[in-house]
Amino acid sequence: MNLNTIKSCTFLVTGAAGFIGSHIVEFLLNHNAKKVIGFDNFITGSSENITLFEAYPNFEFINGDIKNYETCLQITKGVDFISHQAALGSVPRSIEFPLDTHANNATGFINILHAAKENGVKKIVYASSSSVYGDNQELVKVEDNLGQPLSPYAVSKYVNEKYAAIFNTTYQLQIVGLRYFNIFGPRQNPYGSYAAAIPQFIIKLLKGEDVFINGDGTQSRDFTHVSNAVQANIKALFNSNFNQHEVMNIACGKSYSVLAMYEMIKKELKVDANPKHRGERFGDVKNSLADISKAKRLIEYQPEITFEDGIIETVQWFKNQYENQSDIQ
Repeated sequence: MNLNTIKSCTFLVTGAAGFIGSHIVEFLLNHNAKKVIGFDNFITGSSENITLFEAYPNFEFINGDIKNYETCLQITKGVDFISHQAALGSVPRSIEFPLDTHANNATGFINILHAAKENGVKKIVYASSSSVYGDNQELVKVEDNLGQPLSPYAVSKYVNEKYAAIFNTTYQLQIVGLRYFNIFGPRQNPYGSYAAAIPQFIIKLLKGEDVFINGDGTQSRDFTHVSNAVQANIKALFNSNFNQHEVMNIACGKSYSVLAMYEMIKKELKVDANPKHRGERFGDVKNSLADISKAKRLIEYQPEITFEDGIIETVQWFKNQYENQSDIQ
């Protein structure tokens, strides 16, 4: 991958105010992209993530919604590459609000695809999800072996993959899908009923509040630091080894139980507090572990930060933010 190519290209990052999107924007700006257009509606993103980039002359932010096709048509003009991270995340949220999930994740996605086709965008890399594996009973998840989706969120991501494949074969639009496995790291939102477990656990332990674990905590996940997801996006954008639509797992290829994850956070924070258990969450997959050989082969992906090192860095970041009270309330 020749990072010098970044300097001559214009990028659109949807979901730029979000967790993963903001990290992708940061990488592109730090590598002197010609221009980075950040796009978000702040439904789940944070304005603080955008203020990080205000000093960059090559950064432009547009407040808008991917559900509006005319807006998508405007923001994709003159764009070389799209990193599509905008989505309404969370399995529980999708079960409670399936119409919103479909409108944002399915309709919004095809709006971006069609606008990109109309404006001659060179390539799109989009965020899919390990949730598409559904009720697949195999522990190790391989791209071609899917089960039945277990939530509207999973269906919306599966629809993304199908639309991407059709736009590739029908319109020759270059598209790559990345199935994220439990991405975590700095800037992930720790608040609200749909917050991811890792940032939520860290903040609750810092505040001395009870931590609740769904079920017995033996459910396992392939927790993946955000820097690995950024690496995968950049490599997928600039890899020219294949022209057909491909989806690939982005993870570390190693799983940990939720209880083990909690114990690591507790150890790093040097606190002694036992979690409380509650019922299992409907729609959740019991165990999730990725086969990452396809990503290694096609885009030379190689996870650089392990789960252990990622937890140390993430705990320290949230601890610093909490102690400074600058971004965390």
